[in-house]
Amino acid sequence: MDHHDLLHQSVARLMSTSTEHQSPAEAAADLHADRVRPAGPVDGTATVTELLLTYAAGNPARRQEAGLPASPAARPRLGVAVVACMDARINVESLLGLTEGDAHILRNAGGVITTDVVRSLAVSQNVLGTTEIILLHHTACGLEKITDDGFRDQLERDTGVRPEWSVQAFANVEDDVRLSLRILRSSPFLQATTSVRGFVYQVETGGLVEVPA
Repeated sequence: MDHHDLLHQSVARLMSTSTEHQSPAEAAADLHADRVRPAGPVDGTATVTELLLTYAAGNPARRQEAGLPASPAARPRLGVAVVACMDARINVESLLGLTEGDAHILRNAGGVITTDVVRSLAVSQNVLGTTEIILLHHTACGLEKITDDGFRDQLERDTGVRPEWSVQAFANVEDDVRLSLRILRSSPFLQATTSVRGFVYQVETGGLVEVPA
């Protein structure tokens, strides 16, 4: 049994309650992940974080073996920033063919344009020279299944504290992409933008559909 199998078995034990009813497609995706994610030693009691940190410990050696620069440039080579949902089904680098140093990738729940996303994009453009923005929402997004008030109510029931911030839920993913495009195009802090385009990633097929402004 190799380290890939050991990692898979360890993670499976930790997450068995969430994988009991996997679809064939989900099982196939897990098998692919096992093949491409090397594992370090496991002892049966490690958390997922500890397993991933074991792999991360070998990163300097892997970078050296791959011939990657010891001090990579901070400025993205392609001059592009990507704003995407944090959904685990979207592998932004693989989808767009990006490699280390190519782009800034900002992710949050829904891929929505928050004040902090604008802050990060402003730094990306005005300090690090990016000029293009790609928005990535996706089908079957969790933010389509909740409401702002409903989520606030739930958190207040669960924690005793009502959040002051908005989760920025939306009823229609394409409408939210259009709203995001308008916010970005009208921001006084993003005047260096030469291109901003929005897309909906199809989690069912892996395809991208552009949303016209």
